[in-house]
Amino acid sequence: MKTIVNKTLRPLRIRLPGGKTLHLGSMKSGQISDQAAEDETLRKLVQGGSVEILGDASHASGTGGGTGAVPEATHGHPPTTVILPKGNR
Repeated sequence: MKTIVNKTLRPLRIRLPGGKTLHLGSMKSGQISDQAAEDETLRKLVQGGSVEILGDASHASGTGGGTGAVPEATHGHPPTTVILPKGNR
């Protein structure tokens, strides 16, 4: 498995071999098979700078430069603190 990263600021719809489609949000990543990584369509996207294909998925987790920790909130509103009434503590 390889990791593909959307380097653009817009979502991409990438057609993969076998009639499948990968939807990647802005600056998001996904996994594709090694066979799909060799597809001519993906090669053109890589050459154009729209996407980047990284090596094995097991090695891709450290490439983002982060700490490896999962973000606290990844979608929607930030988490909120719930304050319970005194009788329910």
